[in-house]
Amino acid sequence: MLISLNNTLIKQIRKLHRGKERRKQNLFLLEGTHLLESALRADYPLVTVCCTPQWQQSNVQLWEESLQQAQRTELVTPELLKAIATTVNPDGVVATAIPQRRGLSLGEKIRLGLVLERLQDPGNLGTIIRTAVAANVDGLWLSDDSVDLENPKVLRASAGEWFRLPMSVSSDLKAVIQSYQAQGVQVVATLPQASKTYWEIDFRIPTLILLGNEGAGLSTDLVALAQEQVTIPLSSKVESLNVAIAAALLLYEAKRQKETGNTEILHQYKDI
Repeated sequence: MLISLNNTLIKQIRKLHRGKERRKQNLFLLEGTHLLESALRADYPLVTVCCTPQWQQSNVQLWEESLQQAQRTELVTPELLKAIATTVNPDGVVATAIPQRRGLSLGEKIRLGLVLERLQDPGNLGTIIRTAVAANVDGLWLSDDSVDLENPKVLRASAGEWFRLPMSVSSDLKAVIQSYQAQGVQVVATLPQASKTYWEIDFRIPTLILLGNEGAGLSTDLVALAQEQVTIPLSSKVESLNVAIAAALLLYEAKRQKETGNTEILHQYKDI
């Protein structure tokens, strides 16, 4: 059992709290039982699993699976576990893994895709990932100037769905969008000043939804590519919605239309 903060492995894992080190080591953190279980169920390759003896005794099956799937497993003291975790009250297990993004190939057919530009809040990104899986999104593309996709807060906010959604980080979202436009995919940009509400769009056809930075929104370059621009109507007392909430509204309207084949049901609300 590891007991010292000076242990080489412990030092290495603690460095993964910082994005620069995650990129340097090409590793990221999985914290907690739920994320570990989600990774194991997805057959995601694990490098190291560290847990306390108490966790091991309470999670025998997960420990056995970790022994089979991880390159290395270690028992650590509760004090060390707390040191390598980013959460205040870790539940007894922390793992590391090599990023293996399972994104879609450019131009691969989609029914519903999501493009995110310059997102900065890890909680927002994780929540959007979780919602995207629930709404049957085929793939997500994130600009490379956004929050780190492997940020521990992103993984926790995704509630384990991070492993189920094809995702790519791109330095050229314009090329991604244009490749799908060439296939006839509809591109919908979200803008506060748009004249159409989001429920006036026909989401039954293949669609890419564009969402932008929490404060600045979408860049003019991406907006210019969109065939449709939509807004979410708000009370005059409210300036804007959280981007994760906006994503949920659009994705579930798209899901509703695709499943029911009906675009008309919400038109009665367009003058709210």
